[in-house]
Amino acid sequence: MKAYTIKTIGRLIARKLWGATTDLLPIVLVIAFFQLLVVRQPLPHVGEVIFGALLVVTGLALFIQGLEMGLFPIGEALATALARKGSLFWLLTFAFALGFSTTVAEPALIAVAGEAADIAAAGGLIQADDQARSSYAFGLRMSVAVSVGIAILVGVLRILRGWPIHYLIIGGYVMVMLMTLIAPAEIIGIAYDAGGVTTSTITVPLVAALGVGLASVIRGRSPLTDGFGLIAFASLLPMIFVMGYGILVFN
Repeated sequence: MKAYTIKTIGRLIARKLWGATTDLLPIVLVIAFFQLLVVRQPLPHVGEVIFGALLVVTGLALFIQGLEMGLFPIGEALATALARKGSLFWLLTFAFALGFSTTVAEPALIAVAGEAADIAAAGGLIQADDQARSSYAFGLRMSVAVSVGIAILVGVLRILRGWPIHYLIIGGYVMVMLMTLIAPAEIIGIAYDAGGVTTSTITVPLVAALGVGLASVIRGRSPLTDGFGLIAFASLLPMIFVMGYGILVFN
């Protein structure tokens, strides 16, 4: 039994590593093509690059396995439990808290907010000191996190009430275009990027699991047609909120 278990685990690890390798293979081929045929220069630090690629493959395989074992099940289980509890208040509170907390912890958002603060300081938009940069980056992060929390809350209401998703998405992008007309030019690019950095490694799995789990237990809702779409709101509202933040800071 022990040998069988070890063999099974070995096959699982090999399958995950092979899957991660095939996922990264197009990136490797593109880099190799341009390095060897266009740039025509030897790859610097080949040993470090190969070792780093192996770490990326291993990390990606472990990350995907962790999503399947941990984040997806817990997101679906919490959504199912709260829906069956029948408390709209706690369900909406959980939706907002989940969107807010996962976004605050998003590494991509932390990096982009810090970079935006450094560039704003260099461009003279804010004071060139640590406190001003920290305050500006914190404001960006909070703006995005609150917007994602509200976005997930609205997405959950959409699933509960059966609202057509296309009306909400179209209305949201009309608001984005109107905000673009009045927002300072210095914040527009950051706002548009904020819609992408929120939908990354931490936010997407939990939010998608929330939508699917919720649609699975509500009568008349389909996980296929109603369970998805929360990520669209999580990408849309940060653009509006960050442009609003820019209007407050730069005007």
